[in-house]
Amino acid sequence: MSSTVTRPAPSTGPVRGAGAAERRTRILALPEARWAAAALVLFLAALPLHLLGAPWWAWGPLYALTYAAGGWEPAREGLKALGEKTLDVDLLMVVAALGAAAIGQVLDGALLIVIFATSGALEAFATARTADSVRGLLDLAPATATRLHEAGTEETVRTEELTVGDVILVRPGERVGADGRVLDGASEVDQATITGEPLPMPKGPGDEVFAGTLNGTGALRVAVERDPADSVIARIVAMVEEASATKAPTQLFIEKVEQRYAIGMVAATVVLFALPLAFGAALQPTLLRAMTFMIVASPCAVVLATMPPLLSAIANAGRHGVLIKSAVVMERLGRIDAVALDKTGTLTEGTPRVTDILPLASSGLTEDALLTLAAAAEHPSEHPLARAVTEAARARGLAVPPVADFSSAPGVGVTATLDGRSVAVGSPARLRDARTGADGAVAELAARLEEDGRTAVLVVLDGTSVGVLGIADRLRTGARTTVARLTGLTGRAPVLLTGDNPRAAARLGADTGIVDIRAGLLPQDKVHAVKEMETAGRKVLVVGDGVNDAPALAAAHSGIAMGRAGSDLALETADAVVVRDELATVPTVVALSRRCHRLVVQNLVIAAVFITGLVVWDLAGTLPLPLGVAGHEGSTVVVGLNGLRLLRDAAWTRVGGDG
Repeated sequence: MSSTVTRPAPSTGPVRGAGAAERRTRILALPEARWAAAALVLFLAALPLHLLGAPWWAWGPLYALTYAAGGWEPAREGLKALGEKTLDVDLLMVVAALGAAAIGQVLDGALLIVIFATSGALEAFATARTADSVRGLLDLAPATATRLHEAGTEETVRTEELTVGDVILVRPGERVGADGRVLDGASEVDQATITGEPLPMPKGPGDEVFAGTLNGTGALRVAVERDPADSVIARIVAMVEEASATKAPTQLFIEKVEQRYAIGMVAATVVLFALPLAFGAALQPTLLRAMTFMIVASPCAVVLATMPPLLSAIANAGRHGVLIKSAVVMERLGRIDAVALDKTGTLTEGTPRVTDILPLASSGLTEDALLTLAAAAEHPSEHPLARAVTEAARARGLAVPPVADFSSAPGVGVTATLDGRSVAVGSPARLRDARTGADGAVAELAARLEEDGRTAVLVVLDGTSVGVLGIADRLRTGARTTVARLTGLTGRAPVLLTGDNPRAAARLGADTGIVDIRAGLLPQDKVHAVKEMETAGRKVLVVGDGVNDAPALAAAHSGIAMGRAGSDLALETADAVVVRDELATVPTVVALSRRCHRLVVQNLVIAAVFITGLVVWDLAGTLPLPLGVAGHEGSTVVVGLNGLRLLRDAAWTRVGGDG
């Protein structure tokens, strides 16, 4: 066990620590956000003047500027789409807003413009943040590397200049500059960013290492085996970008019929205006009737039938520690019918902890005495296993005495002197100081622990084995219940996708009830597994936390990241983030999405009844404009209030037991 350097957090663009001022600056840097902000400010300036009865010239120009600021971009894009023979719903909204203004409903039209401009700005900001985070992932790989020449000289070169066959020197605490194989040296490498394994892996001659992983205390000579542009970390970036670009565009439920509805509404308005004129009808009443039709038939109530339930569900989930990034995501989560779970940091806490303290009978030591010896020797080390041992001693209230002559050997362990006696702690397979007959008992204990998916740590006192510690990543509270609820919601047990070793994965599967276990996976293997499931017709939800999970999160139908210890790339790539790291919220938010969908259907029925009734009245008789506006706004209020039911805490509590 070595004294490794503490792994620094990677710089990956905008991160969780960014302040509110920085986020505002980033939002306003986007043109969509600046136009939306301008439209909102102008609308809020005009609204009180209008409602308080000020002259039209005081609020009229402000409303006009609101229409211009918020509507010119969707109008331009809508006209461009129209040129490609596609009727964009945003263009329809602009036309409906202008139609409302044409018959005196300026406030309604301006509000519609502001809503759509704000929605577009939020979508643009989310897209920009994800792109920044993907590009920032490349910062994990060092900019330079030390290349060795046959003459024994060293040269510092940029990592992109490395070629297959080059030999590089990776000093203690440095990040590996390229994918390759160790030629000489021994160390432990933290490769959690690639494989998700919670503990540094011993590396020696013949072992593979990856660019961007963090070396421990030993120096390594590495032969480059892949071009830097084809390294695992570069392929993660490529996979995330490809998945984000090729993911089938997902639309809200109501948008599936927007083209037909929009075309039908426009056609009906034109016919209702042109046909009476062709038969000699007067212009003003005909125009008034056509505009009344456009108002009562406009999809405002239909849009609000969809958005309030979704936004209410998003707000409710946010209060309970789940950040849903958009209304589309909230709707999509309810459609999943298969789940793929990461292990380390998702089903487990991602922090090694002492699980077993096993003194040998021949040592005469108690559990506390054995743990004190191990903690004293490990105290000067920064290795994750050392921290687990010292934390276990602290939790038991044990006094850890100081030691002298501390030393560490990468991949082997540590040694120290305590009260004149030699103490060694490390790998049972690599510590060679124990020469007594107790070795058979040590081997048996170590094998038992490793069979259970734990890491065995041998404690040796004055050359004699005195006990073994078992260390493992602890299962999250409620992990088994979460797996059971996800099984109930989808009708099939989740799949475990992990880069960790098969023994640890099998142990976790037994503890949680997961049968389909796929261990030792690299990021591209996780993506392949997800695509395989989706090819079989499944809509897959991936839950993960690390950089190595990001491509799978991007490729899946839906992705949820564990927020507290999750990598910045995973947080940006995922559709939702569990901010408080409460795993039990994952099935709850899926159930909430499904309830939200049922409420959306209810609202669409209500909106359809109102719109149909008003349209039939306008076509079959004479619908007074004030009554048409009142009916239209009434339907909007009804569906809006119905959707707000999901804001209540009771809505979250009710779905908390679903599945």
